[in-house]
Amino acid sequence: MEIEVNKMVTLTYDLRIDDKNGELIEQATVESPLQFLFGAGMMLPKFESQLSGLKQGNPFEITLNKADAYGEVNNDAIVELPKHVFLVDGKFDDELIKVGNSVPMMSSNGQRLNGIVLDLSDDIIKMDFNHPLAGEDLYFSGNILEVRNASDEEINQILNPVGCGCGSGSCGTGDCGDDGCGADGNSSGCGCGC
Repeated sequence: MEIEVNKMVTLTYDLRIDDKNGELIEQATVESPLQFLFGAGMMLPKFESQLSGLKQGNPFEITLNKADAYGEVNNDAIVELPKHVFLVDGKFDDELIKVGNSVPMMSSNGQRLNGIVLDLSDDIIKMDFNHPLAGEDLYFSGNILEVRNASDEEINQILNPVGCGCGSGSCGTGDCGDDGCGADGNSSGCGCGC
Protein backbone atom coordinates (compact mmCIF):
# COMPACT_ATOMS: atom_id res chain seq x y z
CA MET A 1 0.00 0.00 0.00
CA GLU A 2 1.38 3.41 -1.00
CA ILE A 3 1.45 6.53 1.13
CA GLU A 4 -1.40 8.81 0.05
CA VAL A 5 -4.08 11.03 1.60
CA ASN A 6 -5.92 9.49 4.57
CA LYS A 7 -3.38 6.71 5.12
CA MET A 8 -1.90 6.23 8.56
CA VAL A 9 1.87 6.28 8.21
CA THR A 10 4.26 4.91 10.82
CA LEU A 11 7.94 5.61 10.34
CA THR A 12 11.32 5.98 11.96
CA TYR A 13 13.66 8.87 11.29
CA ASP A 14 16.86 10.58 12.31
CA LEU A 15 16.71 14.35 12.00
CA ARG A 16 19.99 16.15 11.49
CA ILE A 17 20.96 19.74 10.86
CA ASP A 18 22.15 20.45 7.28
CA ASP A 19 23.04 16.99 5.93
CA LYS A 20 23.61 13.34 6.80
CA ASN A 21 26.79 14.25 8.68
CA GLY A 22 25.14 17.04 10.66
CA GLU A 23 24.24 17.12 14.34
CA LEU A 24 21.56 14.57 15.29
CA ILE A 25 18.79 16.54 16.98
CA GLU A 26 15.83 14.16 17.04
CA GLN A 27 14.92 10.51 16.47
CA ALA A 28 11.83 8.43 16.06
CA THR A 29 12.81 4.82 16.69
CA VAL A 30 11.16 1.44 16.08
CA GLU A 31 10.24 1.43 19.79
CA SER A 32 8.86 4.96 19.60
CA PRO A 33 7.99 5.69 15.96
CA LEU A 34 6.22 8.69 14.46
CA GLN A 35 2.66 7.98 13.35
CA PHE A 36 0.51 10.49 11.49
CA LEU A 37 -2.41 10.83 9.10
CA PHE A 38 -0.97 11.64 5.70
CA GLY A 39 -2.49 14.75 4.12
CA ALA A 40 -3.95 16.13 7.36
CA GLY A 41 -1.47 19.00 7.64
CA MET A 42 0.34 17.49 10.61
CA MET A 43 3.75 17.49 8.94
CA LEU A 44 5.77 20.00 7.01
CA PRO A 45 4.25 20.04 3.48
CA LYS A 46 7.53 19.38 1.67
CA PHE A 47 8.31 16.50 4.07
CA GLU A 48 4.95 14.91 3.26
CA SER A 49 5.31 15.43 -0.48
CA GLN A 50 8.65 13.59 -0.43
CA LEU A 51 7.01 10.60 1.32
CA SER A 52 4.10 10.37 -1.11
CA GLY A 53 4.04 7.05 -2.96
CA LEU A 54 6.46 5.24 -0.64
CA LYS A 55 5.48 1.84 0.77
CA GLN A 56 6.09 -0.17 3.91
CA GLY A 57 9.75 -1.17 4.09
CA ASN A 58 10.98 1.73 1.93
CA PRO A 59 13.89 3.76 3.27
CA PHE A 60 13.90 7.52 2.68
CA GLU A 61 16.25 10.49 2.76
CA ILE A 62 14.77 13.98 2.65
CA THR A 63 16.58 17.30 2.69
CA LEU A 64 14.53 20.41 3.40
CA ASN A 65 16.05 23.83 2.97
CA LYS A 66 15.07 26.34 5.63
CA ALA A 67 12.39 27.87 3.37
CA ASP A 68 10.66 24.47 3.15
CA ALA A 69 11.20 23.74 6.85
CA TYR A 70 10.64 26.46 9.48
CA GLY A 71 11.83 29.48 7.52
CA GLU A 72 14.41 32.08 8.35
CA VAL A 73 14.84 33.42 11.85
CA ASN A 74 12.29 36.23 12.25
CA ASN A 75 13.86 39.04 14.28
CA ASP A 76 10.36 40.34 15.11
CA ALA A 77 9.81 37.10 17.07
CA ILE A 78 12.65 38.05 19.43
CA VAL A 79 11.08 40.31 22.02
CA GLU A 80 11.81 41.96 25.33
CA LEU A 81 9.08 41.50 27.92
CA PRO A 82 8.74 43.22 31.28
CA LYS A 83 9.76 40.90 34.10
CA HIS A 84 6.49 41.51 35.94
CA VAL A 85 4.54 39.46 33.33
CA PHE A 86 6.36 36.39 34.66
CA LEU A 87 5.24 36.88 38.26
CA VAL A 88 2.91 34.24 39.66
CA ASP A 89 1.27 35.26 42.93
CA GLY A 90 3.85 38.05 43.17
CA LYS A 91 6.79 35.65 42.86
CA PHE A 92 9.35 35.08 40.11
CA ASP A 93 10.29 31.45 39.32
CA ASP A 94 14.10 31.47 38.93
CA GLU A 95 14.09 27.75 38.04
CA LEU A 96 11.70 28.14 35.11
CA ILE A 97 12.77 31.54 33.82
CA LYS A 98 16.46 31.11 33.14
CA VAL A 99 18.60 31.46 30.02
CA GLY A 100 18.13 28.55 27.62
CA ASN A 101 14.82 27.35 29.05
CA SER A 102 11.74 26.96 26.88
CA VAL A 103 8.80 28.63 28.59
CA PRO A 104 5.17 27.87 27.65
CA MET A 105 3.24 31.09 27.26
CA MET A 106 -0.02 32.39 25.87
CA SER A 107 -0.55 35.38 23.63
CA SER A 108 -3.15 38.05 24.40
CA ASN A 109 -5.60 36.26 22.06
CA GLY A 110 -5.14 32.88 23.80
CA GLN A 111 -2.70 31.33 21.33
CA ARG A 112 -0.23 28.88 22.94
CA LEU A 113 3.42 29.41 22.12
CA ASN A 114 6.84 28.59 23.51
CA GLY A 115 9.66 31.03 23.94
CA ILE A 116 13.32 30.45 24.68
CA VAL A 117 14.78 32.71 27.35
CA LEU A 118 17.74 34.50 25.79
CA ASP A 119 18.67 37.04 28.46
CA LEU A 120 17.58 38.26 31.88
CA SER A 121 17.99 41.66 33.47
CA ASP A 122 16.47 43.28 36.53
CA ASP A 123 13.38 44.43 34.64
CA ILE A 124 13.41 42.73 31.20
CA ILE A 125 13.30 39.15 29.92
CA LYS A 126 14.47 38.71 26.31
CA MET A 127 12.64 35.82 24.60
CA ASP A 128 12.83 34.13 21.21
CA PHE A 129 9.49 32.88 19.86
CA ASN A 130 10.91 31.50 16.60
CA HIS A 131 10.56 27.77 16.04
CA PRO A 132 13.72 26.17 17.50
CA LEU A 133 14.67 24.96 14.01
CA ALA A 134 14.09 28.29 12.23
CA GLY A 135 17.03 29.19 10.03
CA GLU A 136 18.18 25.57 9.68
CA ASP A 137 18.30 23.21 6.71
CA LEU A 138 17.03 19.78 7.80
CA TYR A 139 18.02 16.27 6.76
CA PHE A 140 15.80 13.27 7.53
CA SER A 141 16.67 9.63 7.01
CA GLY A 142 14.46 6.76 8.02
CA ASN A 143 12.23 3.85 7.10
CA ILE A 144 8.53 3.41 6.49
CA LEU A 145 7.32 0.87 9.05
CA GLU A 146 3.65 0.73 8.11
CA VAL A 147 1.12 2.24 5.71
CA ARG A 148 -2.53 1.43 6.30
CA ASN A 149 -6.00 2.83 5.78
CA ALA A 150 -7.00 5.21 8.55
CA SER A 151 -10.24 4.38 10.32
CA ASP A 152 -13.09 6.90 10.24
CA GLU A 153 -12.57 7.36 13.99
CA GLU A 154 -8.87 8.15 13.53
CA ILE A 155 -9.60 10.62 10.75
CA ASN A 156 -12.29 12.34 12.83
CA GLN A 157 -10.11 12.47 15.95
CA ILE A 158 -7.15 13.95 14.05
CA LEU A 159 -9.11 16.42 11.94
CA ASN A 160 -11.31 17.53 14.87
CA PRO A 161 -8.87 17.56 17.80
CA VAL A 162 -9.60 18.24 21.44
CA GLY A 163 -7.30 20.58 23.35
CA CYS A 164 -4.36 21.94 21.39
CA GLY A 165 -4.69 19.37 18.64
CA CYS A 166 -1.28 17.78 18.77
CA GLY A 167 -2.38 14.17 18.78
CA SER A 168 -0.43 12.94 21.79
CA GLY A 169 -2.02 11.86 25.03
CA SER A 170 -1.01 14.92 27.01
CA CYS A 171 -2.14 17.34 24.33
CA GLY A 172 -5.52 15.76 23.85
CA THR A 173 -6.43 17.09 27.26
CA GLY A 174 -5.31 20.58 26.37
CA ASP A 175 -2.39 20.32 28.79
CA CYS A 176 0.78 20.43 26.78
CA GLY A 177 3.08 20.62 29.75
CA ASP A 178 6.70 21.56 29.16
CA ASP A 179 6.69 20.32 25.58
CA GLY A 180 3.95 22.72 24.50
CA CYS A 181 2.30 22.82 21.14
CA GLY A 182 3.74 25.96 19.76
CA ALA A 183 2.00 28.75 17.94
CA ASP A 184 1.45 26.73 14.81
CA GLY A 185 0.61 23.39 16.46
CA ASN A 186 3.96 22.02 15.43
CA SER A 187 6.14 20.79 18.15
CA SER A 188 7.95 17.54 18.08
CA GLY A 189 7.43 17.29 21.82
CA CYS A 190 3.72 16.80 21.18
CA GLY A 191 4.17 14.58 18.15
CA CYS A 192 2.99 17.41 15.95
CA GLY A 193 5.57 17.36 13.29
CA CYS A 194 9.15 17.20 12.36
